[in-house]
Amino acid sequence: MKFFTTIFLHLMKDRTSRRNILLLSRFLGVLVLIVLVYSLIFHYLMALEGREFTWPTSIYWTLTVMSTLGFGDITFGNDIGRMFSVFVLLSGMIFLLVLLPFTFMEFFYAPWTRAQEAMRAPRKAPGHLKGHVIITRLDAVTRNLIRNLNQYNRPYVVILPDVEEALRLYDENISVMVGNLDSPATYRSAKIDTAAMLVASGADAENTNIAFTAREMNPTIPIVTTAERNSSVDILQLAGSSHVVELGRIMGESLARRTIGGDAIAHIIGRFDKLCIAEAMAAGTPLVGKSLAEAKLREILGVTVVGVWERGKFATAKPETVIGAKTVLIIAGNDEQIRSYDAMFCIYHNINGAVIIIGSGKVGRSAARAFHARGVECTIVEKMRERVPTDFKAVTGDASDIEVLREAGIEECPAVVITTHDDDVNIYLSIYLRKLRPDVQIISRSTHERNVSTLHRAGADFVMSYASMGANTILNVLRRDNLLMLAEGLNVFRVSMPQSLQDSTLATSGIRSRTECNVVALVRDGDQTINPEPHAPLKDYGEIILIGTIEAEEKFYRLYH
Repeated sequence: MKFFTTIFLHLMKDRTSRRNILLLSRFLGVLVLIVLVYSLIFHYLMALEGREFTWPTSIYWTLTVMSTLGFGDITFGNDIGRMFSVFVLLSGMIFLLVLLPFTFMEFFYAPWTRAQEAMRAPRKAPGHLKGHVIITRLDAVTRNLIRNLNQYNRPYVVILPDVEEALRLYDENISVMVGNLDSPATYRSAKIDTAAMLVASGADAENTNIAFTAREMNPTIPIVTTAERNSSVDILQLAGSSHVVELGRIMGESLARRTIGGDAIAHIIGRFDKLCIAEAMAAGTPLVGKSLAEAKLREILGVTVVGVWERGKFATAKPETVIGAKTVLIIAGNDEQIRSYDAMFCIYHNINGAVIIIGSGKVGRSAARAFHARGVECTIVEKMRERVPTDFKAVTGDASDIEVLREAGIEECPAVVITTHDDDVNIYLSIYLRKLRPDVQIISRSTHERNVSTLHRAGADFVMSYASMGANTILNVLRRDNLLMLAEGLNVFRVSMPQSLQDSTLATSGIRSRTECNVVALVRDGDQTINPEPHAPLKDYGEIILIGTIEAEEKFYRLYH
């Protein structure tokens, strides 16, 4: 009975459902009136034949004829009565066999079923939930974030205003709850007082409203919001956002950083206290063609190459790893060691024509600004000239048109950066450009993670997933003390020194050979020893900082913890 009452009250909250029930009630009222009129006429016609029946019998006759049961125990003796019976029968077929079922299904049963379904969608977070992440929108970025949260056993809840979408995701085993994003009651139901972080990745105006409302409910919770426009950053911060992430700008700068052309210096992509992780293009430097052992970067500069990117795939650095013209080095060191690397390699340039940027959206413009800051010439190819800032060199037209590409300098450019948000277009252009210029470097963005491998097969040398990059950036805010995500599947992580390593040195521990993780620092009493000596006793340190893929990280925990 309580369940029935709950569903009925939920049903009555909906304006459409209330209207439907009113229409159904009117139909039933008309039907009752028709039954009474027919019963009255039956009573009158039978009286003309000299036969008397009670009023309950009149109603009984009317209902049996209208429902086509027609028991035949009461019949008329004249033609007028028989014609009346036929009329009652036909009208009954229309009202009881056609209109009543349709009206009942449309105006009551279907809304009732939808109300039952809606009641399955949670209206609040589980009572035991704490230390969770509140997500206010489900998109490509937050789906990747949820996958990462599951990987690290971090609870979360997604708030959705649409009941049907919430039910669909609930059936996909995604933790959801229904609520209005501008309602303080929603965030109370999401247990914002015990949450670890709130993430808003919608439009700037929506994110502002969310941040402002959530900040009133919890003055200390970290609130991470994305921003589509640079002008929105200050507004979002004023509304209560503690971290504003401009994904378009970050993506553009990252694509530019991985492009051949300009300087060969190291670009810092992450910090872990005093430890710096940087990327450096090997193209145009004397390092090309040498193995890491032959390059002797550790002995000469103090930096350690902990990994390399080759066509978008990370590989653990080994002494025999050969540096190619398109290799991106992952370097670990302190600020002074990174500066030493820059001082040695800043003289090397690989400029041979202007880099072509396809697309002048947020990502494309950010990539162009990054190139200008490095002194690298670039040309934007864009269909709509008004989208390109006046201080950028641009060619107006379709990038699939060979004449447009020739005008942009495709025949002599060192690299092409594809920045459109349409993965199908990016795949198409990658295939086309690889056919035109087999030797050109192709850097592309991917909106969806699932298309990264397809873009590599299409000919792109390096692909950055917008969804993965956004999720990594947000997760770094949450786990900034013990985890730094550099790229999809590549982490720098801190762990307490395992007991099983206490009697070892780095050289004898076998960490790199057994797990494919690289040790980049050791920590003792809060002080980091960056790029420690191979024969340093591990028992003298309390923590160890490593870099590796997720699989390598899991292998480390499995072997040493």
